[in-house]
Amino acid sequence: MTATSALTSATTSPSTRPVITSEADILDLAPVIPVVVVDSVEQAVPLARALVRGGIPVIEITLRSAAGLGAIEAVASQVEGMVVGAGTVVTPEQVQQVKDAGAQFIVTPGSPPRLLDAAIASGLPLLAGAGTLTEMLTLAEAGLSAMKFFPAEASGGRPYLSAVSGPCPQLRFCPTGGITPETAAAWLALPNVGCVGGSWLTPKDAVGQGDWARIEAIAAEAAALRQS
Repeated sequence: MTATSALTSATTSPSTRPVITSEADILDLAPVIPVVVVDSVEQAVPLARALVRGGIPVIEITLRSAAGLGAIEAVASQVEGMVVGAGTVVTPEQVQQVKDAGAQFIVTPGSPPRLLDAAIASGLPLLAGAGTLTEMLTLAEAGLSAMKFFPAEASGGRPYLSAVSGPCPQLRFCPTGGITPETAAAWLALPNVGCVGGSWLTPKDAVGQGDWARIEAIAAEAAALRQS
């Protein structure tokens, strides 16, 4: 799926939105995937709608809060134009929970065998976390051509991921962890980076205050980022 077709598919209603069929499709939705922690389910729908208005049609709602699962369900059922993924999925049991809630893709911080097997068996596109070349090759052996590079800055940053493209040119990444609005463009310029993950699109104070206009403006700036 090209970036244009991915964005087109993401503008349909929740009931008619085409399914994202592979991890590669996820990387083409937007330059930045917002990595979101919500404190209440009620925040999720207006937050997601603000992101869509700003031109970001994808969201990763993490399970780092008790509201995460309910927020995924609310966005999946109520927000037109938004592809919703579940992040910080760390157990096989959570894989089934997020699938039942309506998540369209799964993001894991790492890829231990039981979790990886359950995520692949779910049939949902998967961005599995990898921080080393061995982990990346393990995921490639499992049939994954796109994955999450995490924690990106702590795992060697852009120099490391640039070096990976030599022996593994077929792999594409969504680096996440320590990326900022100031560094995002440099990450996106790497040939093996399809998008980046970032928490800066949904500042905690803006979410808490319901300042959806601010989030829409930040999303518009993120949507304007393009790979060189």
